[in-house]
Amino acid sequence: MSVPPEVPDRAHPDRPAGPPRPGGSVPPPPSGQQPEAVAEAAEAARRDAANRIIDTSSGQDDGLNKCPSCGSSEIRYSLTEKALVCSYCRHTWNEENAEEAFGLDSSIADLRGHTMASGTADVREDLTTVTLKCQGCGAEVVINVDQDLQARCHWCRQTLSINSQIPNGAIPDAVLPFQLTREEAIERIDAFTAKRRAFAHHRFKEEYVPDNVMGVYIPYLVVDGNMHAVLQGTGEVTTRQYTVTRGSGDNKRTETYYDADVYGVQRAFDLLVDDLTIESAERFNAQDNAQATNNILNAVQPYDTENAVIYNSNYLKNFTSERRDLNVRDVDDDVEDHFLAIARAKAVPTINRYDRGVRWEREGVAVRGTRWVSVYVPVWLYSYADSATGDSLTHYIAVNGRTGTTMGSVPVSHPKIFAVSCAAGTVAAVVGAIVGLSQFLF
Repeated sequence: MSVPPEVPDRAHPDRPAGPPRPGGSVPPPPSGQQPEAVAEAAEAARRDAANRIIDTSSGQDDGLNKCPSCGSSEIRYSLTEKALVCSYCRHTWNEENAEEAFGLDSSIADLRGHTMASGTADVREDLTTVTLKCQGCGAEVVINVDQDLQARCHWCRQTLSINSQIPNGAIPDAVLPFQLTREEAIERIDAFTAKRRAFAHHRFKEEYVPDNVMGVYIPYLVVDGNMHAVLQGTGEVTTRQYTVTRGSGDNKRTETYYDADVYGVQRAFDLLVDDLTIESAERFNAQDNAQATNNILNAVQPYDTENAVIYNSNYLKNFTSERRDLNVRDVDDDVEDHFLAIARAKAVPTINRYDRGVRWEREGVAVRGTRWVSVYVPVWLYSYADSATGDSLTHYIAVNGRTGTTMGSVPVSHPKIFAVSCAAGTVAAVVGAIVGLSQFLF
């Protein structure tokens, strides 16, 4: 995700919110009111609103995915070649860049309404099987598309692929192929766990088997946004700092007070967001970590989604993939929260003068246009079910399949941590006693 550099186009002059008073703050404005500027921009966005669907299907019929050189269907993705390889003629190639091929690289500032790539269509839960007719021998082969996107014809042994974008969430608009080999991923996971072995649970150390690392394609929705953001609140500038001594004897204490000027603060600016990535598989939703440490998947971002290529099921061969089961409307609130967070971050350089901080009390974004694309991103994943605690918590260690960024969780031994804490406390107490004794004696 990246935000193009911009300068706020309407930086309103800040106004004192009232007469200066010691350490005070102005009462917040009535809650629930949308800033007028946001309402105006939202109305303009509604006038321009229009949904546009971009067809990102391959145009190929389901069935044989042939090598462009010899026509063989024996194709796989080679991490050594970083390309699709024909097993017969050794021809290598990659699909076209998806953004360029489908015109998804047009200016974000020109976005109006909602532009949806066809791979983001709503998921149909009732679609689980597809029947393919083999172009080689005419046999009919049934594929459970909940589990597989390829199958061999049981008569002529040719590989058959799902090429059309069936609305079950399994076929994205684009795929970002693996760049990191399995061996490289294992090295990174070994290094990650080695740094945490001191406090790791002994059962984890005994059962740790790095060979269980699996390559997984995780579905994400990638969003571009053109919007107008408005933030309103109060900021405080310190005018005086002083101390007051209260009480006497053993109750004597010193308290520090501040005087501050309080200002009403407003920031309004246009905002362009490029390639915001949102999880689109409920199983890996970072909000739910009760059964597994899913949140680590976000920690290995970002992904260079601008380099994703047109979907070809052969990129998924020898890897597993998670099916998208969340629609655009399911993640809409999450996306708006991210837009607001980006707006707040963008406003930070403009509020440095408020040394006691700014509290945003009313905020909003009016979205002029968005563009949605579904993309598979590559992750090397190691999972460990923590049976030691009996709560069946699954720990994940994830490696970004493009950059090698690694993050994860390891079950820890609580008695070990307790013992080290006690030892550290004892050492601190002894050192404190020695220092106190030396001051008493000298």
